[in-house]
Amino acid sequence: MKKPTVYVISDSVGETAEFVMKAALSQFKYDGEYVMHRLPYVTSKSVLKVAVQHAEETGAIIGFTLVNPEFRSYLENEAMNKKVECIDIMGPMISAMQRLFKQKPRLEPGLVHQLDEDYFKRVEAIEFAVRYDDGRDPRGISKADIVLIGVSRTSKTPLSQYLAHKQLKVANVPIVPEVEPPNELFYVDPRKCVGLKISPVKLNDIRKERLKSLGLGDQASYANMDRIHQELSHFENIIERIKCPVIDVSNKAVEETANIILNMINKTY
Repeated sequence: MKKPTVYVISDSVGETAEFVMKAALSQFKYDGEYVMHRLPYVTSKSVLKVAVQHAEETGAIIGFTLVNPEFRSYLENEAMNKKVECIDIMGPMISAMQRLFKQKPRLEPGLVHQLDEDYFKRVEAIEFAVRYDDGRDPRGISKADIVLIGVSRTSKTPLSQYLAHKQLKVANVPIVPEVEPPNELFYVDPRKCVGLKISPVKLNDIRKERLKSLGLGDQASYANMDRIHQELSHFENIIERIKCPVIDVSNKAVEETANIILNMINKTY
């Protein structure tokens, strides 16, 4: 059987239509073997007419997101006349909401992609998390909304990124016995610091898996229990000096730990 051909048409970027079409195609055994033509930012009926003609010639299906009702109607009529399968992905949803809300839609393409203040805050927070990841620049400690403290493999980096998507600027500091933590850590408000505690057994398991993924043996000192106990003891000493709250992340997903931190912040401020 020949590869399926799909046309994705939109008066905006077309990401929504493409995502839906790919999701539907995944239900059939083509293993990604299909041809997809994407026509974004459509501004004329002539483009729609040509697309339908090509779809007819190749036996293709059309999926579209057109907020302009005139374009929607034209495309559907052209497809019907040419007996081309044509799916309106967003139109029925807009019509249903119009009936329910008793309000006319704005009919402006691409509104979901407009850059608002929240978007820029999120991008700024993500860039901050990258810049001050893993203690690479201690100056980030005083600038951060949250400072995560923990030994290696306590999910400091993914947690920083997750919180960054909540528009929070996060710096994280690794705790290693041979390296004295930056002085900034002991002068910052302890209420915005969070220690990430983990059980020795859990940490040992995580580090062994990490070494395997790197193609290394699990006998390295990195996964040695004596070494782990030494690191955790040093971590406890540092936390005692800072006197900041601590979360046991031994059996918690990143999302769960993040929600605990967010609740702590809301109560503090």
